[in-house]
Parts: sequence; C-alpha cells; structure tokens
Amino acid sequence: MAKISVIGAGNVGATTVQRLAELEPDEIVMTDIVEGLPQGKALDLMQAGAINGYDTQVTGTNDYADIAGSNLVIITAGIARKPGMSREDLIKTNSKIIGDVASNIAKYAPDSIVMNVTNPLDIITYVAMKATGFEPKKVFGMSGVLDAGRFASFIAEELNCSKKDVEAMVIGGHGDLMVPLPQYTTVSGVPLPELIPDETIVRLVERTVNGGAEIIELLKQGSAFYAPSAAIVRMAEAVLKDSKRILPASAYLEGQYGQEGIYFGVPVKLGAKGIEKILELKLEESQCEILRKSSETIRRGISQLKI
Repeated sequence: MAKISVIGAGNVGATTVQRLAELEPDEIVMTDIVEGLPQGKALDLMQAGAINGYDTQVTGTNDYADIAGSNLVIITAGIARKPGMSREDLIKTNSKIIGDVASNIAKYAPDSIVMNVTNPLDIITYVAMKATGFEPKKVFGMSGVLDAGRFASFIAEELNCSKKDVEAMVIGGHGDLMVPLPQYTTVSGVPLPELIPDETIVRLVERTVNGGAEIIELLKQGSAFYAPSAAIVRMAEAVLKDSKRILPASAYLEGQYGQEGIYFGVPVKLGAKGIEKILELKLEESQCEILRKSSETIRRGISQLKI
C-alpha cells in the first residue's frame, strides 16, 4: 500500500495532492499549520474523486503524527518568493521552517523517502537531510525536472512542434545559475544545436534561467505552482513505482562533478530507495565554470546557517 504525505497545503502542495490523487495511490495526507486549510482542501478533493473517478483516500490534518507509515513525504511548506526577492533571501526563514518539518518527518515517518520542493531548493534540501538524519540518497530535491520542462516548453514554442517530442536537460543549482544543456537536449532524438541557431539557443537558455521570475512578475502575488506540481508528481511516480527513471534532481554529491558535501542538480536514477545513481555528463568548459559559480553560491548559503 502506498501512502504519500504532502507537507504544506498552499498552491503547490494542494495542486500536487490533486495530481497525485488522480494517480490513485492508497492514501494521501496533506498537513499544514493553518487550522482548517488542509481539512477543507482534502474534503474538496475527496468530492472531486466522485466526479473524476478516483478512490484515493485524501486526509487533511494539522498533526504530524498522521504522516506515520508514509512511503514518500513531499515538503512544499515555507514562504514563497516575492517580486524582487532572490532565492537566497529565503534562506533563513525557510531553513527554520523546514528544520522543524524535517524533525517531525524523522519522528513519525523514519522509513520514508523525502522530496523537498521549498526554496532556495538546494540549500533547503541540505537542511532537510541534516535535520532528518536520513541517508543522503533518501533525501532529494525537485529542481531540474521543472527547469527542463520550462526549457522544453520554450523550445517547442520556437520550433512550433509538439512538447511531447522535446527531451531537455538542465543541471546545476535551482536558481539564476542553473545550466541548461543544449547538447543533451533533443527533439525526437535530434540534438537541439542541429535544429536551432546558437543565438536562438542562447535566448531560450536565458528565458529558462529566468522562467520562475517571469511568472512571479506577471502574477504580482505568489509564484508558479502548475508546472512545479507536475514536476513533483513525475518524480513521485518514479519512487512509488520503483521505475528507475533518469531525471535531473538535486542530489547530494560526494565527488561527482568535482563537488562534495552539497546538494546540486544532476541527472540521477530515481527509484523506491531514492537516488540510486548519479550520472556524470561531459560538459563544455563554459558550463563547468557556471557550475563552479553555482556551487559557490550554495556553499555560501549553507555557511550562513551554521549547520
């Protein structure tokens, strides 16, 4: 029996629960500190099941004890980035929130796999790993699947082709120093550089890097949640079905890509045990340089937390 717990009943958390419920796992628990919020959204989703034809048991709660027995815990709690706010501005506030969340996960769901979605993602995933005390492979972050989805969407729009045919790859830190990889991005198997001129690729890469900020500026309040929830569910499926998907994720590096002791977006094999393998790609020197800068930003953020 599959049980999933989603921590946080805001836009990202609730939309994730909706998408997960439609996949029909046995049980989903949605928890939040706001009384009535997860309970009300859970009741709404249960009633939607009678219309859309799913029998998933969805429960809303303010009590972490209800996450006991979860196979997978997804963390979406924390404050969202506001216009003009960098991901790094979120570090201190969200690290405190996630430290408490992670301690409760360790207490009530010690055998679970943990996926973090809270920003700044790579730093907060590190906080979650430390606070749970779990093996690093059991704690990972959702980053590259979302970034790659944005890159793929822009490519499909540029080529006027189906999004289904675009397979994009984005690695690095989830933020301004992410690294979209055109040489590992294909359209129905054809490498992107053979289809689009270099100057157009540069423009699409720049839009991908600023993809989240573009949405925030348009919304004025809040941030993206439809695409993030879709990315979360793709990764959740890989864990629940033990499907060994090769997906970009924020994983704990132990020497790969010349980095050690930090979480970083890289292609991984994802299954029921979490991160089963990290794949190392050959990169161009310019891409390696951005990765180095990205890793320095993450290390500076971690050093602010003194953990």
